[in-house]
Amino acid sequence: MLVASCLFAVLAGLLHVLIFILESFRWTDGKTMQTFSIPSIQEAEATREMAYNQGFYNLFLGLMAMIGAALVFAGQHVAGVTLMIAGTMSMVLAALVLFTGSPDKRGAALKQFAFPAVSLALLAVSAVL
Repeated sequence: MLVASCLFAVLAGLLHVLIFILESFRWTDGKTMQTFSIPSIQEAEATREMAYNQGFYNLFLGLMAMIGAALVFAGQHVAGVTLMIAGTMSMVLAALVLFTGSPDKRGAALKQFAFPAVSLALLAVSAVL
């Protein structure tokens, strides 16, 4: 179960690295604007600085989860699990905020929620077993 939890933490991390790339470097690209439901290039330009900053938050959460998984695989369970919980719990909570605060983005929120939530659930099961 711990290995499976690590794998889902890595998947969650990779998804957040992708979000980082979209928000920080491709924010005004047509496909990115469509993905984030940005109606115009003017709005994309107006929110570019905010998205750049937010992208780095996503990068750091993704790295936290992935480094945690790597530490678990390296035998550093306490540090690794701590980082995995911090990263994936932050992802889950952010997805819940998006889900409740932006009804039009609930699909995206569920996608952001799935991998880290599964990682946390498997981690909880592994702690009990």
